[in-house]
Amino acid sequence: MTRSSPIRVVIVEDNEGLQKSLESMLRREPGIQFAGSFASGEALLAVVQQVKPQVVLMDINLPGISGVECVRQLKKFLPELQTVMLTVHDHTQAVFESLSAGANGFLLKPVRAADLLRAIVEVHEGGAPMTPNIARLVVQAFHRSPAPKDPTFELSPREREILELLAKGFLQKEIADQLGISFHTVQTHTARIYEKLQVRSRAQAVAKFLGA
Repeated sequence: MTRSSPIRVVIVEDNEGLQKSLESMLRREPGIQFAGSFASGEALLAVVQQVKPQVVLMDINLPGISGVECVRQLKKFLPELQTVMLTVHDHTQAVFESLSAGANGFLLKPVRAADLLRAIVEVHEGGAPMTPNIARLVVQAFHRSPAPKDPTFELSPREREILELLAKGFLQKEIADQLGISFHTVQTHTARIYEKLQVRSRAQAVAKFLGA
């Protein structure tokens, strides 16, 4: 992975062995600027405005506040912060709670170095990295979701199509190629989706539409 400037990444993980393993993966990658490890959400929140990470690798089950609550609070300080949740469980509720809090990706432990680094780059570039089984949970819930009753939540067929592709982790330029429309058109549809759902991010749009 080569980039003009490295991605600033921090780890929030209370398992010391796993923390060191993740840290070792990041330190070996020249495209990553490792910015610190924290054993709790409170520890990161205390210094996040000084550290200013671009991507956080966040364990869900933490001592003190949960990873989900930590993400919710981090977004107040750094709205553009990208977060990839790490967990040993692929429970639907945990996935949607994380997305509702503002998480941008979701990976199952243990995670291979190549998959982790790919997810960091993808989320930094606006994607939503998820392991296949978690992406399948999202898509299945999307298909089960009843049509919203509130008129402000009504999406056109094209908007539903684009939202489903966003839920699968496609980038806007990839959606444009797949649907045979311009990148600008995808941007316009996405803006309308956000407006109708009254959200500001892809993760929030997917979670709110699914009723998370």
